Amino acid sequence: MSSPEAVATRPEDLGIDSEKLEAVFARAKRDVDDGVVPSAQIAIARHGKLAGLRTYGSVNHGGTETAATDETLYTIFSCTKAVVGAAVWTLFEDGRLKLDEKIVDIIPEFNTNGKEIITVEQVLTHTSGFPLAPFRATDWDNRERRLQRFAQWRLNWEPGSQFQYHASSAHWVLAEIIERRTGQDFRAYVRERILDPMQLDDLYVGMPEALNSRVADVRYMGPPVPPEGGWGEVTPDAIAGMNALEQRVVGVPGGGGIAGAAQLALFYQPLINGGVTGTGTRVMKAETIEFATQVRTRKFHRDPILGHPINRALSVVVAGNDGKAAARGFGHSTSSRAFGHAGAGGQIAWGDPESGISIGYCTDGFVDPLIQGRRTVAISSLAGQCLA
Repeated sequence: MSSPEAVATRPEDLGIDSEKLEAVFARAKRDVDDGVVPSAQIAIARHGKLAGLRTYGSVNHGGTETAATDETLYTIFSCTKAVVGAAVWTLFEDGRLKLDEKIVDIIPEFNTNGKEIITVEQVLTHTSGFPLAPFRATDWDNRERRLQRFAQWRLNWEPGSQFQYHASSAHWVLAEIIERRTGQDFRAYVRERILDPMQLDDLYVGMPEALNSRVADVRYMGPPVPPEGGWGEVTPDAIAGMNALEQRVVGVPGGGGIAGAAQLALFYQPLINGGVTGTGTRVMKAETIEFATQVRTRKFHRDPILGHPINRALSVVVAGNDGKAAARGFGHSTSSRAFGHAGAGGQIAWGDPESGISIGYCTDGFVDPLIQGRRTVAISSLAGQCLA
């Protein structure tokens, strides 16, 4: 849970309409009441504070069913990408990294199989050409094996020529870049440079073992279905694997973060408020955020299923003004400047610099993509309309 000073006394103190906020919560609760998902946790924030947090349903912890509470934590899957991405943004700010640098100039082990032309920008925008690069879970926390994998990886297509979601491979490269340029374990750097300044004590990239009993196990609410559209790594087995303690503690940079909805909503607050937290701590410069949230993919970089331009900035997706924001997970009421990153299973996390609203939504119930998509659009649209 978040510290008391991060919670508003009344939503109206943040310019949030209480009735509209309750409508957001009601939509999240509906899926629990209808048995669509076993639990849901949702938070809305503005001006650096939570306007409200609600948790519904029950969760499974290693075979034991318990009531979900505001203290429940969830695997946030690819919402993690924005957290690690923000740590990479600070390398640009500090002059430790350049967008046009070749990966091989940072990680010499990458100089194989045609990968020497890949740039930092391409890795951050999922246009680098190795979306299905193999990396077994048993190798995740072994740096020597990580580097061996980098050397073995081959290209699926020419870097820059198309977009295909790199579910985990790209962010392992980003983790290695952080370690090469800072001399720190990437998890320690994310904590020191992003999470601690944001006072996000309950958002983890690399979860302490002692917290495992607070994390909801993922459950499929129907037959597990392999993903479509080039999301090949996000298989049912891989999703279920994140219930294992040994995988949660690794802190998989592309999808293994652990958090609650409040932490997700509060993570975006400094990023949509010029880099400053609600308590006045500066996390990064406003110019850095502006640089990092510019759309850098081209129009021909399209969603492989729906066909719209993917609108990728540096490790985040941008809503855009082409009428496709809802398809990108932002609903119908955010500004074109809203940015964020969703997570497998329907996790929602974004912030809107124009309204000042940010949202976090977590669930342990995996349903089919159509149900997920409709829920995301509905909740995001209601959240974007919460201003008083």
